[in-house]
Amino acid sequence: MLQREGLSGTDSNPTTPILELRNVNKTFGSVTALRDFHASVALGEFVTVVGPSGCGKSTLFNMVAGLEEPDVGGILRFEQRSVHASDLLGRVSFMPQRDLLFSWRTVIDNAILALEVEGVPRKAARAEALRLLPEFGLAGFADHYPHQLSGGMRQRVALMRTFLFKRELMLLDEPFGALDALTRAMMQRWLLDVWQKNRRTILFITHDVDEAIFLGDRVVVMTARPGAVKLEQRVDLPRPRSPDIVTSPAFIEIKRTLLAAIEEESMKSFTAATSTEYAQ
Repeated sequence: MLQREGLSGTDSNPTTPILELRNVNKTFGSVTALRDFHASVALGEFVTVVGPSGCGKSTLFNMVAGLEEPDVGGILRFEQRSVHASDLLGRVSFMPQRDLLFSWRTVIDNAILALEVEGVPRKAARAEALRLLPEFGLAGFADHYPHQLSGGMRQRVALMRTFLFKRELMLLDEPFGALDALTRAMMQRWLLDVWQKNRRTILFITHDVDEAIFLGDRVVVMTARPGAVKLEQRVDLPRPRSPDIVTSPAFIEIKRTLLAAIEEESMKSFTAATSTEYAQ
């Protein structure tokens, strides 16, 4: 399990799991994406997920978002109740890799989309979003359109929209993956500041090990396909985290452990792919 008895998170009640998955399998035709997947995330935690390409991270997120059902026998529990994956649709906020902003809507109108879907009157939704613009680094940009924004600012709008969809659990699928290194580092620090203020529970996919450690309370390493949990690493680094923490001995030791696990799984994936190619 990702959450084990005795591990403390960042919330006032850190041992309360908001999400649990037990014996989860997911097969697409002849391909098994997840096998015997066990996981849980505690209320208020920031959990990051890494693993080799094709290990089932996106399948996991689609399941938690309510877009995919596990195969028969898998158990999903949300807020301490057993649910079908379809029951989770609309109960968690999900930001995919692309910002998916509507080009014809302004910053403020893109941000309030989830509130409008929820039935919040447009005037009230805009007033709420306007109050949040400074916190998301968007003060003065309410009436700008997506094409007038930098990549980092577009991601801020998308994240603001995700936060305004007021759900305790947020799924963030590589939100900074397309950004340049400097913008990415700035966005990581900004996200931690926003998280500290709002205390939402976050499950965050990334391919960047440094990012996973810098952001997370725990880092989960998935195996090569079929995906399962190979390793979970507690990140016992102080918060708030400053940029220079990446050079600390504790950070470097955690990174060494994670890289060894990921490289082992990546080699398995490469070997399997090579064997299949030669067999053909």
